[in-house]
Amino acid sequence: MARITVKFQDKVLSEVPLDSGIVTIGRKPKNSIRIDNLAVSGFHAKIFREEGRFVLEDMGSLNGTFVNGVKIARHPLRNGDTVLIGRHLLSFDAPETDSPPSPAAVPRPARGDETLVLDSRVQQRMLHDMPEPGEAAPRVEKQGCFLVVAGSPDRPELELRDRVTTIGKGVDAGIRLKGLFAPRVAALVNRRREGYFINPVGNAAVRVNGTRIGERHNLKDGDIVEVGRLKMQFYLRE
Repeated sequence: MARITVKFQDKVLSEVPLDSGIVTIGRKPKNSIRIDNLAVSGFHAKIFREEGRFVLEDMGSLNGTFVNGVKIARHPLRNGDTVLIGRHLLSFDAPETDSPPSPAAVPRPARGDETLVLDSRVQQRMLHDMPEPGEAAPRVEKQGCFLVVAGSPDRPELELRDRVTTIGKGVDAGIRLKGLFAPRVAALVNRRREGYFINPVGNAAVRVNGTRIGERHNLKDGDIVEVGRLKMQFYLRE
C-alpha cells in the first residue's frame, strides 16, 4: 500500500497510508496530514489518485512545494520521491506505482513555477538517479563529507550520512547557513547507492567549482561547493 512518511530533523513523525480519497497537507487541523509549522500554509498541498497514479499538487502555498529539490505546481509521484514542505520531509513509498517509461514528450519552456515537461527518459534518470546513456554509474563505497573552506559553520567537517541533507538557514537544516538573507532551504544533498548529488532549491545561488548550477549536479571527489557565504570541498573517505 502506498504511504507517506513524515520526518522532521531525521525523526519519523508519522506514516500515513494513501488508501482513501484526497489527502490534504497543511497547518490547519482539518488536514489529513497536519504539519504544525508556521512555514507551512493552512492548506499547503494535496495528494490524489488520477488515472491509476498518485499526483501531488501545490494549493497556492506561500513557500512552495518541492519534489527532489525542484519546486513544483503539480507532480505525478513515483516511488522514492522526497517532498519538502516547510521544514518537513515527506517520503513517498509505493513500489507498485513504478511503471515503464512512456513515449518521449516534447519539451516546452517553463513559465514561472510550472514544472518543466521533460523527455520521459531524462525524467526517469533524474527521478531515479540513473546515469546518462554511456555513463557508468559510480557506487558509493566511501563516506561523503564536506570540508569547510570558508563560512564558519558549526563544524569544520560535515558528514553526509543521511539520505537527504538540507543546506539552509532553517533550524532543521543538516548544514546551517548564517546571514540575514540566507534562504531557509538553499539546496538538498542526496545520498544514493549510485553516488552523491546536490540540487539547488528555488532561486538559491549554488555554485560548483565556480559555476552556478540550476539543476542536479553529481558531486565528485574534490568539488568545491559554494552556497551563500559557505564554501566547502566535497570528498570521499574510507
